[in-house]
Order: sequence, then C-alpha cells, then structure tokens
Amino acid sequence: MHADQLSVDIEVVRALIIDQFPRWRHEPLVPIQSDGTVNAIFRLGENLAVRMPIRPADPDEAVRRLRADAARLAEISAVCPFPTPRPIAIGLPGDEYPMPWSIQTWLPGEIATADGLAASHVFARDLGTLIRAFREADTRGRHFTGAGRGGRLADHDEWMTTCFRESDGLLDVAPLRALWEGFRGLPSLRHFVMSHGDLIPANLLVQGERLVGVLDGGDFAAADPALDLVSAWHLLDSPARETLRADLECADLEWQRGAAWAFQQAMGLVWYYRTSNPPMSALGRSTLRRILDDRLALE
Repeated sequence: MHADQLSVDIEVVRALIIDQFPRWRHEPLVPIQSDGTVNAIFRLGENLAVRMPIRPADPDEAVRRLRADAARLAEISAVCPFPTPRPIAIGLPGDEYPMPWSIQTWLPGEIATADGLAASHVFARDLGTLIRAFREADTRGRHFTGAGRGGRLADHDEWMTTCFRESDGLLDVAPLRALWEGFRGLPSLRHFVMSHGDLIPANLLVQGERLVGVLDGGDFAAADPALDLVSAWHLLDSPARETLRADLECADLEWQRGAAWAFQQAMGLVWYYRTSNPPMSALGRSTLRRILDDRLALE
C-alpha cells in the first residue's frame, strides 16, 4: 500500500513474542485480513491482538506515540458507551523488525462495511449515541493541535490539489473541485469537542444491526465537532443519515462541515489505494457518491 511499507512475517512476529513476552509463547498466532492502512494485525490466543506498524519511523518517536496512544485508549474507554480495546503491552524492535509494536485486548464482532448497515436506523442511532458520548467528554481545556483533519478546512488545499491531480481519469474531477471550493470556505464552529478522529467502517465492529465495538481510539483528541460526522457518509444512505442528524440535532453548518471532512478523506482514498487496497479505494468512491447525491438533492 505504501512505497516504504515494511514486510511483517508471522514467524518474525512469533519470534518477537517468544523473546519479549514468553508467557504468550504457546498461544496461537493468526494473521487477520483487514483493509487497515497503518498496522498489520495478528490475533494472539483468544483475547489479544498484536498490532505491527507497516511504515517505518524513528523508533524512539514511535515508542512515545504508542505510549501516548495507550493513554488515549484509556481515556476513550472511560467515556465510550461501546467496548474499546485496552492496551496490554508495548514491544520493542528486533533483529528482523525495526519498529516498536503493541498488544491490545481483542474485541469480538464483525468489521462494519460501507453498505452493510447503510439503511439501518438502529445502527444510525447507535452512531449517534457514540458521537454524543464523545462530544460530552471533558476536553480539559484542550483544543485541536494536529495537522490532519479536525482544524481548518482550508489548511488542506495543498493535499486536495494533489488529490484532484491524481484523480484525473479516475473521477469526474471538475464538479469535485467545485464542491471543495464551497467546502473550504465554510466558517469554523469556534469550539472543540473530543473526537475519535477516524470513524471509518474499518474502525467499527457490528453484530446484526448493532454497534458492538470501537477500534483505533489512539487518536482520541479535541477537534472540530463535525469531524466524527464523517461516519454519516462513510456508512449510511440518505434516510439513515437523516436519522443520525436528527438524533444529534445537527445544525446546517455542522452537517456541511461533516460532509466536508468526509469529502477530504474520501478524495485521498480513491487514488492512493486504487491498486494496493481496492476496498479502501471503493470506500472513497462510495462516500463521494453519497456526498454528491446530497448536493443533487438540494438543487
């Protein structure tokens, strides 16, 4: 998926566990097929998950990030109304793998998909319960400090220019450029709430129509209140989106900014993962289609 991607072999992972965490040396180790773009995931025994970063970084900085992630996982788990993984251990680089890695608890459930529960009002209300709980969490005076999604939309102009250029021939770019011109000028909401930061299908576990788990909470932080609304366009068709909007009592500006963040994310997914991760690329197309359908419905 990435030009600098690390190879993560199961025998290397097993050797790291035997060397650093021998109490789990006899547990079965199974690679998990996933659309994830940051970590290779292995199930360790019945109750644990091993997360191996697939992109190189400075190991010392990566350890600091894993420790910060563990603190955020504890914070999100205290406010999330659905189960979240708990941090268990941080592993160190080895002879055949250059990065620190982590072990978390394993959560049961099925990974959500863009279309699987797109018409479910039950699922839409569960998403509302999730987002509301994050919004009600104490920011402790924190505000958005990152460079990713969650701050000023216009700060992403350079990235969007790249996305439009790389999408030429894959998408009808002209109306998408026009859509971004409208999105980038939306005024900020001028306050911050706690946000998961990446409510895509791959980070949500479902059973039947119900939400049963929330993954990848290591980016839990203060951000634009509209950021977690990306889930509306990643996961729901129009009627269920309206159920979510009504449940959260979203005003027009907040809802439009949610669509803008979903648009910014989807534009990158389509071209970047076109050949390396087709399901992630397809998610981008699905999200863009829903956003465009909303715009057509307003005309």
